[in-house]
Amino acid sequence: MNFDLTSEQKELMEAVRRFVDGRVDPRMGAIEAANQFPDDLIGEIAAMGLFGISIPEAYGGSGLSHFSRVLVHQMAGRTGFGFAGLLASHTGIGTEGLVAIGNQDQKQRYLPRMATGELRAAFALTEPEAGSDAGAVKTTAQKKGSKYLLNGVKHYISGGATAGLITVVARTGGANSKELSVFLVEPHFPGFRVSTKTYQTMGSRGHAVAELFFEDCEVPEENRLGEEGGGWIAAVKTLNEGRPLVAARCIGACERLLEVSVDYARSRQQFGRPIGDFQAIQIMLADMAMRTEAARWLTYRAAHLADEGLLTRESVSMAKLFASETLAFVADAAVQIQGGAGYMVGNPVERFYRDARVTRIYEGTSEIQRSIIAKSLLR
Repeated sequence: MNFDLTSEQKELMEAVRRFVDGRVDPRMGAIEAANQFPDDLIGEIAAMGLFGISIPEAYGGSGLSHFSRVLVHQMAGRTGFGFAGLLASHTGIGTEGLVAIGNQDQKQRYLPRMATGELRAAFALTEPEAGSDAGAVKTTAQKKGSKYLLNGVKHYISGGATAGLITVVARTGGANSKELSVFLVEPHFPGFRVSTKTYQTMGSRGHAVAELFFEDCEVPEENRLGEEGGGWIAAVKTLNEGRPLVAARCIGACERLLEVSVDYARSRQQFGRPIGDFQAIQIMLADMAMRTEAARWLTYRAAHLADEGLLTRESVSMAKLFASETLAFVADAAVQIQGGAGYMVGNPVERFYRDARVTRIYEGTSEIQRSIIAKSLLR
């Protein structure tokens, strides 16, 4: 496998990096305080074509390879995960299912508007009693004539309050049915509402999570995604293809933390010399760099396998697991290197420390990833 970047990929990374470092990062303090991403920056994201990176060119997107998408998300990870989350919920799990198994009518209706950012997407699987155990979904979808009536609650849905299209996993045929199906829900459908309750999260602020209610929510039959009863396979595929993007954002955050830590170690003086002269600091920096590089190659490999049609659940899980746990280590080390200064609100390392925690939870916990890897070995 050759992971040398093409000139186009290098230019793409540099463009996203300039936007992240120059336009987004300076405003992250205000974005975190408001827990809302500014409309003008969303407009700039749309103008750059970033909302369309996972959408085929035939529908107005750029149709980037999995590998190139990983590079975009790697650069997005250099700032607050509120920005990375906004991009991810749309270009990752919010879009993958429709692109993979949607029919032509569904794609033509939605994808062109999704590519421009006019219609932003979200993915709704998690419920109060169903997270890691996706098979425990209680939201039901019952066929009534040419419509399905959805009933249930979804919570912790990233971007759910602002999405114009939500991919919803529901149990078909009633509460005792084992079949899961997937539906494309627009927020104006009768019986759908977003809770007025606002979740206050530890990190990833700026892209709020929402609680969604379905009360005899009327979804046209033509908005069922794929075959009835095929939702479990669709959900697993969607999550698998989204996990390398989580890993990529972790890599970007690690790179930024390493840059900040090296600069601090060079400039901070203690006992009459830079703290970078001390072996204890050098060991931390070396371990941060080594783990970041290892996470990069696991993630690049998973993206390469996806482009070759050879992606396996265990390769994705290894990348997501190792990258997220590497970010936890790197963020902790960055705070330790700066000492009291790293603990202060407003310092980027303090924000990354908070943002890092959720990466070992969402889109499959670390425990679930280890279970997937172990089961593949035992088979």
